[in-house]
Amino acid sequence: MKNVWNENVKGTLLLYFGLYTIATITNSILYLAQGIFEDPAGNWHELDRAILVMIVTVAYALIKYIKVKNFALKTLIVYVPTMLLVFGYVFLRGLTAELAKSAYRDIFICYTMGYAVVTVIVLIAGKIKGSKRVTA
Repeated sequence: MKNVWNENVKGTLLLYFGLYTIATITNSILYLAQGIFEDPAGNWHELDRAILVMIVTVAYALIKYIKVKNFALKTLIVYVPTMLLVFGYVFLRGLTAELAKSAYRDIFICYTMGYAVVTVIVLIAGKIKGSKRVTA
C-alpha cells in the first residue's frame, strides 16, 4: 500500500495542491493589482477553482497512467472528455449563478493552458525518467 501511495497518489496530490496554490496566489495578485481587495465571487470562486484544478489533476493522472504509445494521441484522448467535463461543470454552475457572456471562452482558454502545462510536466518527467533508465 505504501508503494502505491509513493508512486501514484503522492505526486498527484502534490500537483493538485501546488496548482491550486499557484492559481489562488496569481488570482489574488491580479485582483490586488486592479485595486480589488475582496474576491467579488467569494467562496464560490474558491470552490470553482478547486473543482477545476481537480479536473486538471485527473487529466494529469490519466495522461501519466493510460497506456497509449503515441503521446499526442494520448493527450487528445484525455483532453476531449476532460474538456467536456469542464464545460459540463460550467453549465451546471450557470444554473446556480449568472455567468459572464464569455464564460465558456474563458474556461476553454484557462483549462487549455492548464492542460498544456500539465502535459509538458508529464512529457518532461517521462523524458527524465526514460534517460535515467537508459543510463542506470
